Amino acid sequence: MFITAAAAVLVTMALALFRSLKGPTVFDRILAINSFGTLTVILISVHGFMAGRPEFLDLALVYALINFIGTIAVTKFVTYGALENTTDENEPGDI
Repeated sequence: MFITAAAAVLVTMALALFRSLKGPTVFDRILAINSFGTLTVILISVHGFMAGRPEFLDLALVYALINFIGTIAVTKFVTYGALENTTDENEPGDI
């Protein structure tokens, strides 16, 4: 049963990878890569459960955090063209 789940996750990962290569806009590609990362977390969890190694869940959680932060960083870079805080020097509230 878990082998079937792993196979279904792998098929879905292939579809997400195809969408990331073909996506009409850059945001579709970012969403597809984020989905691929989420499916990777699921695959790591299923593999850990099948192998009887619960420490794989810790690895899956770390990968999920890296995936989330990476998605936010790439989206900000694509949207604003930079990752740093680019503010004007004459903003109200500056001392």
